[in-house]
Amino acid sequence: MLKRTYLKLVEYQTEQSRQHLREVRSIHREMRGYKHDFHNHLQTLKGILEAGDTARALEYIENLDRKLMDVDTLLKTSNASLDAILSAKIAQAKAEGAAVAVKANVPEGLTVSDLELSIVAGNLLDNAIEACREAEGEKFIRLFIGMKGKMLYFSMLNSAGPKLRKTGGLFKTAKSGAHGFGLRRAEAIIREHGGWVKFNSEDGAFTSEFLVPALT
Repeated sequence: MLKRTYLKLVEYQTEQSRQHLREVRSIHREMRGYKHDFHNHLQTLKGILEAGDTARALEYIENLDRKLMDVDTLLKTSNASLDAILSAKIAQAKAEGAAVAVKANVPEGLTVSDLELSIVAGNLLDNAIEACREAEGEKFIRLFIGMKGKMLYFSMLNSAGPKLRKTGGLFKTAKSGAHGFGLRRAEAIIREHGGWVKFNSEDGAFTSEFLVPALT
């Protein structure tokens, strides 16, 4: 039984790593698209202004400004890898109708590797997004990531369905029978670095929290 659970955990971790990589690549392609579009907009405006049509140029800028209001700004935490995974997950959550509030600021050069940090944050946000799907009424994710001295602190509250029970350390859901491989993997990484993790399930809400040494 333990071996079967371990193999499922390894399989889940491998698939999640692939998914995170696909999401980071998607963000990169999106940024390249923004750069290409921006260049085209500048060329168009230059042509309009050279033609002396100021009114048309102003109208073009106003239309462009309205379109930009609909484009989610990529999150900037000061850590490029975390920026990519958070931006991808937040965009997914918003696309599924969740209201997302994020405050994050993380320096480069952490003792927790970029890959580990991406796996932890990605898995916890995946869990939050899934929980929001099960929630009735308001769907939300409230996330804070920051430093407390030399410790990295992560706190997230998200809407969820009914209170979950644990089976063998995994949260049990109607969807898959036993869910929580992502939570277990995140917990394992944090504990490997001497940190602590806490998950709590209540009716309508789920909280994820960890504190881990991250600077020398």
